[in-house]
Amino acid sequence: MPTSGIETYLQDHLAGSVAAVELVERAIAENEGNQLAVVLGGVLADIREDQDVLRGLLAGLDAGESPLKKAGAWLAEKAGRLKLGDTGEPAIQRLEMLEALSLGILGKLALWRALQRVADRYPALAGVDLARLELRAREQHERIEAHRLEAAVEAL
Repeated sequence: MPTSGIETYLQDHLAGSVAAVELVERAIAENEGNQLAVVLGGVLADIREDQDVLRGLLAGLDAGESPLKKAGAWLAEKAGRLKLGDTGEPAIQRLEMLEALSLGILGKLALWRALQRVADRYPALAGVDLARLELRAREQHERIEAHRLEAAVEAL
């Protein structure tokens, strides 16, 4: 059980990343052989690196991962598949998947920015290049946003 706000915050973001990995892995499989799959592959690698950073921060705070939160995020992603899959229209499904991913990346951007504001309070944050992580999240969002807008043109 988290004992501080930062532990809860980090655990929530780690749980969200579990759902993001599931979403992106499925999207890569559905877009195999096209440019979107390549972009998503890079984003997936970044998400996994971010998970390692979050795990390291939690360990530095002597906090563990929350299996319950991670399981909940995994289940939420599976439930989201029902919504994304109910239209029968691949273009709409792709647009909504990219919007969900875009929102997740913006959440991650908010995480890195918030941690920069409190980094001096937590020795566990020392040595973590939060500015670089913020920049990477911005770049991810820009790449996904370009594909999201293309998907909107196709779907709408």
